[in-house]
Amino acid sequence: MSQVPAQWAPFIVDRVDIGLFVLDREHRLLMWNQFMEKHSGKKAEEVLGQNVYDCFPELPRKWLEKKINSVFVLRNFAFTSWEQRAYLFQFAHSRPITGGIDFMQQNTTIMPVVGADGNIEAVCVSLFDVTDTAIYQRQLNEALAALEESNNRDGLTGIFNRRHLQERLTAEFERAHRYNESFALIMFDLDHFKKINDNFGHLGGDAVLRTVGKRMTELLRKSDIFGRYGGEEFMLVLPGTDVVGALTLAERIRCAAESAPADWDGTPIPFTISMGISIYQPEHRKPEDLIHETDLALYFSKKNGRNQATRFDPAVHKDIG
Repeated sequence: MSQVPAQWAPFIVDRVDIGLFVLDREHRLLMWNQFMEKHSGKKAEEVLGQNVYDCFPELPRKWLEKKINSVFVLRNFAFTSWEQRAYLFQFAHSRPITGGIDFMQQNTTIMPVVGADGNIEAVCVSLFDVTDTAIYQRQLNEALAALEESNNRDGLTGIFNRRHLQERLTAEFERAHRYNESFALIMFDLDHFKKINDNFGHLGGDAVLRTVGKRMTELLRKSDIFGRYGGEEFMLVLPGTDVVGALTLAERIRCAAESAPADWDGTPIPFTISMGISIYQPEHRKPEDLIHETDLALYFSKKNGRNQATRFDPAVHKDIG
């Protein structure tokens, strides 16, 4: 294989669209190519012979020292991608600010420079501008996250759908079982919803469902999991909540439902809800056990006049339904 003449090396080093610089064991700069000059605003004659951290105090010194010293000791290459550390130098980039990236995103490679005696004399750091890749990847991630979020949402109300509720309930059940913690499950549905549809049409019924989704969400913590379980039925998973907390929130939700009618193009539609509550216990073996108990308590609420919340009591509700 033919070799590149030595006199060509400076020409190539200065014209590649890659940042290249060389450091000795004291981290003094021995080489600084034109890419680095252009993006740092500092000429080679300004920085050569200087400690790189004195010239660029914004560098992540502890991290970079450890990386470079490992190359001297282990005699192996070291790599860092923009996904691990977005950038080494705070270089400006020419991409649109809508990309959401403040500085040029960089991949870096730290290579040992071996002398004639076989010892590591210096390290060469190559810096690649991967801003476009980072922007495209970020946009892709955001699009995928938005798609995943939309897949988790009910199309009418905008709250979580049944599939996501079941996933989150299972995860919360497993967490509570593993750490011997408690959580509450509330299920509720709209009273006489068929009459609402009969009197106001399905569009009126949809307006009520949307109102429920919005009005109840405003009462919840960020950690609470709320969604539409199906039709006019809703589910609420309350992590770290005991029976007192569940009953207190249930009453607030019930009052919020009956406090004001839903508005359908200027037409008021009053509504109330009936609720069932169950509290996780260690003897529960699967999430469906809680759902079954909550359904029984909800049935009791509806059977006994509606517009109320009932906590599951095995002595009372086990034979109902």
